[in-house]
Amino acid sequence: MDAIFNFDKAILLWIQNNLRGGILDNIMIFITHLGDKGLFWIVLTLLLLTLRKTRRPGVTSAIAMVIGLIVVNLMLKNLVARIRPYVLIEELELMIEQQKDFSFPSGHACNSFACAWALFRTMKKRYGVPALVLATLITLSRIYVGVHYPTDIIVGAAIGIAAAELARFIVKTLRRRFPAFKRFISAKGKAKG
Repeated sequence: MDAIFNFDKAILLWIQNNLRGGILDNIMIFITHLGDKGLFWIVLTLLLLTLRKTRRPGVTSAIAMVIGLIVVNLMLKNLVARIRPYVLIEELELMIEQQKDFSFPSGHACNSFACAWALFRTMKKRYGVPALVLATLITLSRIYVGVHYPTDIIVGAAIGIAAAELARFIVKTLRRRFPAFKRFISAKGKAKG
């Protein structure tokens, strides 16, 4: 565990000493707050659910985010109980307000990748790729501002991607077994063979 902590610490301090400063600080603080409470991704998912042609990506994203919430926020954070880096690394300067929960894994990373990966896998790439870019920026911003270790965001993103893949499987299964569900998420409102 010391090796992981030292790896994380070295990266955090390198970012602080070599990348922080100027307008980039303001940009990264703005980006990190886009992921707060998953609000951006929740609003996007709700918008997708309102349009028939984007309902399947919306349902997939919603299921993925719920899976991520259960695994990360309700289970792993409290089970692992990893203390935030700004508490343990004296030299690390926190750029935003202190967080009220534990550090591992990153909920911002999980939620961002749960939604973005769901969109990437269920929509045209011109929509999915920008979602992944934003998810990556939000995720990286968490280490930039000093609230997460790099391993927190790696695991959080991985859980988000796994949640999106599981959500795709669930949606595919529901479509096969329930014609009403298939009609609900079909772009034209009719079940296709």
